[in-house]
Amino acid sequence: MQICVGQFDDPTPQRLQYCRQLGATGIVLNTAKLAGDKEWAYEDLLALKERCASYGLRIESLENTPLGFYDQAIWAGPERDEQIAHYQTTIRNLGRAGIPILGYHWMANGVWRTGWEAVGRGGATVSVFHGAEANPGLTHGREFSEDEIWDNYRYFMNAVLPVAEKAGVRLVLHPDDPPVPKLGGIPRIFRSFESFQRAEAMYSSSAWGLDFCLGTWSEMGPGLADKLRYFVRRNRVGYVHFRDVQGYAPDFQECFLGEGNYDPVEIMRLLVEEDFSGFAIDDHVPRLVGDDGWNERGRALATGYLQGMLQAVQASVKGNQDQVTK
Repeated sequence: MQICVGQFDDPTPQRLQYCRQLGATGIVLNTAKLAGDKEWAYEDLLALKERCASYGLRIESLENTPLGFYDQAIWAGPERDEQIAHYQTTIRNLGRAGIPILGYHWMANGVWRTGWEAVGRGGATVSVFHGAEANPGLTHGREFSEDEIWDNYRYFMNAVLPVAEKAGVRLVLHPDDPPVPKLGGIPRIFRSFESFQRAEAMYSSSAWGLDFCLGTWSEMGPGLADKLRYFVRRNRVGYVHFRDVQGYAPDFQECFLGEGNYDPVEIMRLLVEEDFSGFAIDDHVPRLVGDDGWNERGRALATGYLQGMLQAVQASVKGNQDQVTK
């Protein structure tokens, strides 16, 4: 298990150097800044990988494609099949370039917050969601049913998962954020433990996996550790986002690690004890004084927090194992 750095699109020399200075050897790019409004070319993906490698950094995952690469697959728009064909090409090109994981989500209208400038500890800036204030109207022209969105998910995965298997690329699913029943007339089907169980039951393929976002799972309610353990033991977790919130959907506010709904040390210990072989990354982080759009100071704090926890927990678990052996 390793700690990576993520949540940026453009791997500039300065950004890559910064990641190495933080001690990372692996990075996760969000929606990579590449040419193409329908698919990503192999040559561009290979060049991106080699640019990062020149700084001693391996691309462990591309967290998303642009939503416009597959949004019509979510709501069954007229260009769905064309988008899926391009998405299959992107998967093949990732495999050829040696990038092992591609993330995606199933939110036609994206991540929602009712505010991005809420005040956290010491005046840090964080995001907030209040369900009563989220009244956007119909974002896609009409109300959709849960059955429609589930059927569309099945259609999409039936088309792309075999391609991913052959290409050696794992597709990892991010939960709906916020995990509420519906926004803008479109159901958010990946909002509960049971919904992920349902999706997993559809596919035995090892190419079907999860981007286990602790923050979003924390928004769902108590019992996060047991849900994480369930999917780790079934080898479904590609990587883990470490962030947290205070409160549960439909009302929560993001916060610093260690002051939210779960105990991050407990979660790190769970991953080590279960021999989790993926990686963990920072995710949304509070904006500190002097931060830019990437929140470099907040991200350095989160990354150091994760690195310190991992080393301490590994040492503790090894010490306990040594005692048992004696």
